[in-house]
Order: sequence, then C-alpha cells, then structure tokens
Amino acid sequence: MAWNVFKFCTALRAFGSIMIVFFLGLVGVTYYAVVVAYYGPHLFRGGFDTLIAVAFLFLFHLLLVMVLWTYATVVLTDPGGVPLNWRPLREEEKGDADPLVGLGYGIAKIGTNQSAVPGDFKNLDIGFCLKCNRLKPPRAHHCSICNRCILKMDHHCGWVANCVGALNYKSFLLF
Repeated sequence: MAWNVFKFCTALRAFGSIMIVFFLGLVGVTYYAVVVAYYGPHLFRGGFDTLIAVAFLFLFHLLLVMVLWTYATVVLTDPGGVPLNWRPLREEEKGDADPLVGLGYGIAKIGTNQSAVPGDFKNLDIGFCLKCNRLKPPRAHHCSICNRCILKMDHHCGWVANCVGALNYKSFLLF
C-alpha cells in the first residue's frame, strides 16, 4: 500500500498561519534593527550622517510599505477557484477557440450536432477533477490543502498560507 503524503494537509494549514506570524515577526525584528538600533541614533548626530540616515530611512519605509502591501494582498486575495457549475463554451467544445484549429489545422473538430459529455473532453484540454467531481478548465489543478480546484494554479505557498493562482499571481511575484 502506498503512503499518502497528503494526509498531513491539515497540519500544513496550521503551518501556514505560523509562517504568517513568523514573517511579521521577521519584519518587526528587521524594523527594530534598522530603524531603532542603527539609523535612529544617526538622526541626532547632525551633519552628513543625519542626511544619509533620513534618505536611507525614507527608502527603507517605502520598501517596507510595498512589501507589507504585496504580502497582505497575496494572503488575503482569493487565488481564483473554478466556478461550481463551470462548463466549456460551445466554441471550446468544437475547438473553435483556437485560431489554428478554426482554420482547419491540427485536430479534428466535434460535429455541430454532437453534445459533449465529460468523457468526450479527452482530446481537448478540459479535464475532470476526481476529488471535486466536476469539470475543470485547462491549467486548473486541485489543491489538496485548500481542498478545491484553482485556476492557473502555480503552487500552494506555505509562506502566504494560500495558493498562488490566476488572481494573486502578480502580487506573489511583486512580493
């Protein structure tokens, strides 16, 4: 019998919350070290040291706000799940969505009088999720930790306790 690695997925959900607290603690320690311990005393020395300290603290705070903003966006934004009653459009079933197929190149089309059922999608990029028991669009994958199918899923990130998908991929890259 094979060992199921995904039976620990509930522990990974708790691990994600711990990682969020760890990241915020890391930001707090960095803030203390840079602002309070190192550049804070330079503000009161006067002269060129004060000018350098003000410029560096301005840049540090600007970058800190951007990092915290993108982190909050990745954590709080839904990655984009597959809608409950998703079905491919009739053009996708026939293959007309791809311009090369529509011009007569490539694979054969489904006839206009045929209706596609889940078994007919094998030649197309439309899959069927056995865990959700639903159709899923191309590049959608089931996340065992979130327990749902995610559009354009990249991975489930423990640092953000969320999947990286279609709606939060940009924020993840910026973070």
